[in-house]
Amino acid sequence: MAPTNRPPFRADHVGSLLRPPKLLDARARRDRGEIDAAELRRAEDEAIFEAVRMQESLGLRAATDGEFRRTWWHTDFLGQIGGCVVKDGTFVASFQREDGQVTMTPHTIAVTGRLARTHPIQGPDFAYLKSVCQVVPKVSIPSPVWVHFRTPREDIDRAAYPDLDAFVADLIRVYCEEVADLAQLGCTYLQLDDTTFPYLCDPKLVEATRKGGRDPAQLLHLYARMLNEVRAAAPPGMAITTHMCRGNFRSAWVASGGWEPVAEILFNEVKIDGFFVEYDDERSGDFAPLRYVPKGGPKVVLGLVTTKRPRLETKDELKRRIDEAAKYVALDQLCLSPQCGFASTVEGNEIAIDDEKRKLARIVEVATEIWGGV
Repeated sequence: MAPTNRPPFRADHVGSLLRPPKLLDARARRDRGEIDAAELRRAEDEAIFEAVRMQESLGLRAATDGEFRRTWWHTDFLGQIGGCVVKDGTFVASFQREDGQVTMTPHTIAVTGRLARTHPIQGPDFAYLKSVCQVVPKVSIPSPVWVHFRTPREDIDRAAYPDLDAFVADLIRVYCEEVADLAQLGCTYLQLDDTTFPYLCDPKLVEATRKGGRDPAQLLHLYARMLNEVRAAAPPGMAITTHMCRGNFRSAWVASGGWEPVAEILFNEVKIDGFFVEYDDERSGDFAPLRYVPKGGPKVVLGLVTTKRPRLETKDELKRRIDEAAKYVALDQLCLSPQCGFASTVEGNEIAIDDEKRKLARIVEVATEIWGGV
């Protein structure tokens, strides 16, 4: 067994990192009008430089900017698409945690006109990340699948889109243009973050989707096609992966349920390089759905190390679970990562930065022992 030369890597991570106190202070000062946007960006640059050095020092072969320029994993990106408007939320969402519920009012997306990519969205941020990376710079952006699933018909302007097929086509085009631009800038590792596929593993959310007048099975086929069309915009040297999340806010989650309801379509119809799959506790079910992964096909990155709790997983338990997964998909197609990012929102999960470092180091350690490298 050997390390892999193409992303995803044997030891990998999803993207977001806990914001250092100095950066949180700078963002708070910017919100109060005490510093300008340029000064905040300098603080972000400094924090990203240190975050990259940290990732490299642990032995990771890819580094992200920790999503340090974002407040939310998706809205800062989506709000830059022409015709897409981020609105204050009007409903309270409940996230589940081991010690009870956490509530928040999420932003929503409205489509007020024809979608258009009016400027490079991630390009400037990627350029800085690339300039300070000695390893592969990895970019994470919200998936177009999420936009479609989470934008109800009443929030899509009917004058702009009397036909929703045109909305899908424009959404795909915007993403294809962004992917092509990132590739021109030298991006070789792009991840599309999504909650849709795992949400459609939860019986309650499946029923809510049906009550809303949409067929979950038809949606899955549509979303496979959307991801494939975005993948087609990338050159051969650019790896495209997706991370699928059950919700991640202050160590809490939304969805539960094993991967069986979506696995056959997900792993057989979506033609990308890797799937980051949450498997940190019993909410994710067993590994049997991995039997649908084509032999010699995409990599499956097992999210076995939780970002929601500070306890450090032992090497033995991680190796045992990887052995269990290898009963369904070849060990050579497997990789290891955290189950999600450490800070999908600026607040971050309720663990310490030292816990984050120990977990990433443990992933590198286990990957090296299993595959002979990362």
